[in-house]
Amino acid sequence: MIGDTLDRKDSNFLSRGVQCAAWLYRPDQAAKPPVVIMAHGFGAERTFRLPAFAEKFCASGLAVLLFDYRGFGDSAGEPRNLISPKMHLQDWQAAITHGRGLKNVNGDKIALWGTSFSGGHVLVTAAVTPGISAVVAQAPFVDGMASSALYPVKFQVQAFGHALLDLATMVLGRKPHYVPVVGAPTEFALMNTPECMPGVLSILPPNYEMKNYAAARIALTLPFYRPVKFVARISCPVLMVCAEKDSLIPIQAAEKTASRIKQVKLVQLPAGHFEVYTGELFEKVSALEAEFLSQYLS
Repeated sequence: MIGDTLDRKDSNFLSRGVQCAAWLYRPDQAAKPPVVIMAHGFGAERTFRLPAFAEKFCASGLAVLLFDYRGFGDSAGEPRNLISPKMHLQDWQAAITHGRGLKNVNGDKIALWGTSFSGGHVLVTAAVTPGISAVVAQAPFVDGMASSALYPVKFQVQAFGHALLDLATMVLGRKPHYVPVVGAPTEFALMNTPECMPGVLSILPPNYEMKNYAAARIALTLPFYRPVKFVARISCPVLMVCAEKDSLIPIQAAEKTASRIKQVKLVQLPAGHFEVYTGELFEKVSALEAEFLSQYLS
């Protein structure tokens, strides 16, 4: 129990035989509420400000299933902190199967909510999965080619070298070659634009010991992960909340993606990538998303 009107319990599930840690939030007064499935973005964990969104949605009468990917946070799985679109999408499918089978929610009414990297995952998942009622994609990663083009050639050469070294460790059966997920612009990190380090620090829970590393092989696959190629197949309503000052995801790529979705509401904010998680903008965005989810899950 975390409040007078909502309840949170563990609701773990298996993905390819490995346990994913999940919380199930339920509003106290609802017998079988519809459920919103949520997970975080690039190298992140469920505790990074997502409980704040989950509680907002739960207060609107919705259940929420919030999970960590295999190898991240409280989930099992080795190697740790392996960012893999393929594996993440498998985990989303496992979460949907789990959500549909829960006895105390309405498994026929499921929405997907993703942010940043998982904003792309929910778009892809909705495109290939029947029966999804609605999607919220917040500051979504939509096109690896477009995002990669924001980085200078020097960075891309470094990233390629690190990724090749990591692939060599995989072939030899050794521990992955890790690189920082986030860093200052003067450092090599997978995310190192000026907004990244302050932004990530702003969403960490109190007293959290930051696990700032990921297997470098993601640098090879990232440019070829392009949710924009899937979205024309989405049949449910989609809310895209995009940041016009986002240094990681070009707003033009987000607009292009939205233009290909049949039922889409595109909201553009004069903000950076991380600003939607905290402060007044969080209050505004979470209320907007809760209203959208309630509309299409009722």
